[in-house]
Amino acid sequence: MRWQGRQKSDNIEDRRNQRVSGAGGFGNSNSMLRLLPVAVKFLGFKGTAVVVICLGAYGLFSGNLGNMLAVLGLQQGTSISTSKEPIRETAAEKELVDFVSVVLADTESTWSTLFQQQGKTYQEPRLVLFRDAVKSACGMAESATGPFYCPGDQQVYIDLGFFDQLKNRFKAPGDFAQAYVIAHEIGHHVQKLLGISDKVHSARKKSSKVEGNKLSVLQELQADCFAGVWAYHAGNQDLLEEGDLEEGLAAATAIGDDTLQKQSKGYVSPDSFTHGSSAQRVQWFKIGLASGKMDSCNTFSDK
Repeated sequence: MRWQGRQKSDNIEDRRNQRVSGAGGFGNSNSMLRLLPVAVKFLGFKGTAVVVICLGAYGLFSGNLGNMLAVLGLQQGTSISTSKEPIRETAAEKELVDFVSVVLADTESTWSTLFQQQGKTYQEPRLVLFRDAVKSACGMAESATGPFYCPGDQQVYIDLGFFDQLKNRFKAPGDFAQAYVIAHEIGHHVQKLLGISDKVHSARKKSSKVEGNKLSVLQELQADCFAGVWAYHAGNQDLLEEGDLEEGLAAATAIGDDTLQKQSKGYVSPDSFTHGSSAQRVQWFKIGLASGKMDSCNTFSDK
């Protein structure tokens, strides 16, 4: 990506010098209480440790991890301490912070224009950087949960260490793969502003487990499509270079439900999908990429 020297966003909140203790509890929402038993069943693990494993597997690129943080239903006392010392970071990490800021700024420009074309105003979200654990309006989260969007405070949360996992564990290297992660989370913010998230949340509460999972998949695929919409406009702004789109497609493939389930248990259970198969995620990213229009991303058209 040709990102160096481009405009940075002012909506970065750096909490990397914060430390959270008593981070074992999560919020009170019960919209996804059924997620943990499903994950436990197919992963075959028991005990408290399964929480981190399951959330890590299903929380990646979910954007709605705020709902998932409720799986324990516990709100233990937590304390947050902020170091007065300057944030310690390597040169590589500092460059990564700049990269995230540039990508965020570009999403702001793209979505502001698209909303304006529809007579709407885009409310820019904040992106919170953290290490190890963080407290959001949705509850507590640890780094193992991956990047997430919290609709309660309309903020995206990212531990930069996740990008190492993206490269090494999920075999999806490259700066555009990282940008895809950010764009997907911003896609969930777009859903929140359009009222889609609230409608899905309400519908899921009235649905069976299987039907609720299907709605979750449609929501996630739409966020992938919105990421593709951003990529279309980023390409028009000469931000992308050769090989970038392949990196994004590799990332979408790596975190499909079928791919993750094959890795964890050796077979696939479509009824337990919450984000969509690798093929579906690639398909909807490509749809957004081809059109550059929000209207092309109606994954709910048959609902």
